[in-house]
Amino acid sequence: MNADTASSVAANTLKKGDVLGAARFAAIQAAKSAASFLPLANSGPPRRTTVEFLLSDTAVDVEVIVVGRDAEGDDVTMPALSAATVATLTIYDMCKSVDRTMSIGPVRLAEQG
Repeated sequence: MNADTASSVAANTLKKGDVLGAARFAAIQAAKSAASFLPLANSGPPRRTTVEFLLSDTAVDVEVIVVGRDAEGDDVTMPALSAATVATLTIYDMCKSVDRTMSIGPVRLAEQG
């Protein structure tokens, strides 16, 4: 995204509201419902999902980090990847009226415990 948009996201001054708060909520909802749209994903939702946003030093990137754990404490990969993707889509949706230069990606599994 452009620097002005990133600054507005960081300062929470966009017209549509709290971008990162909405993206966090959307990510958690996506993690909970991943099995409904991914037929081979784990059957149940993660017991715990954490969502973190890192704004880059150059102020043009927002990194979304999602960690999902099931009841046994094991990683829940597909719900976490779904959550990260939906969070980025939410950010895009809330910022698209002021910035059409944004792009999304890559989405990747950073680690699996």
